[in-house]
Amino acid sequence: MTAPLLDTLKLRMAWLQARQMAVSTNIANANSPGFRPSDVEPFSPSGSLNDLPLAITDANHTLGNASVDSVRMGKAPAFETQPSGNAVSLEDEMTKLADIQLDYQIASELYTKSLGLIKIAIGKK
Repeated sequence: MTAPLLDTLKLRMAWLQARQMAVSTNIANANSPGFRPSDVEPFSPSGSLNDLPLAITDANHTLGNASVDSVRMGKAPAFETQPSGNAVSLEDEMTKLADIQLDYQIASELYTKSLGLIKIAIGKK
């Protein structure tokens, strides 16, 4: 039996790895004529956490429905295209890489701390 938090953190780290691959591919092809950048679909944990109902405490609240079964690739919106047809913006891609690095650090630290808490709960240090 695994904890839903650990499962979600594992999914998050796998999603971040997939996103890093997509962004790295975009950067590697920054000078390729006609290359269009791609990105992955936004992260949404699947499984037991999505099965929990949301509490509606106000009539103005809405229910979200954004579950993703797996990591899917999609075309990133191109805001500027070079004359060669390449639409990669290195500034945007480098910003994405920095965000991915920070998110991965946070997820891995939470995973490590959660494992530590489980060890304490079962009596092992």
